[in-house]
Amino acid sequence: MVQIKRMQQDGTDIIIPVGEIDAASSIELDLTIAKSISEGNTRILIDCTGLEYISSAGLGVFMSYIEEMQDKNIRMVLFGLHHKVANTFNILGLNRLLTIVQTKEEALQAVKA
Repeated sequence: MVQIKRMQQDGTDIIIPVGEIDAASSIELDLTIAKSISEGNTRILIDCTGLEYISSAGLGVFMSYIEEMQDKNIRMVLFGLHHKVANTFNILGLNRLLTIVQTKEEALQAVKA
């Protein structure tokens, strides 16, 4: 089960999933990202500090937005991944397709670049 919060900081939309993203809860993540994009946000941070687990369905949500974000010039940066979660991204090569950094400060810099 996951709880997803959103907040704004310096013109950046921050999405904060807390808990586990599995097949069922990945739908909520998908809807949250879609809503952020539809509201016109071009800088999106995903705060993964509270994310304990992500399934292939959750990873698929991020993959499904890669092309759209490039087309619409939207910067999405993930940060604060726990080792186990980061390893999942790395095994599938998503660390080469998505911008992933360690800290919120790095993420705020990367999203503005």
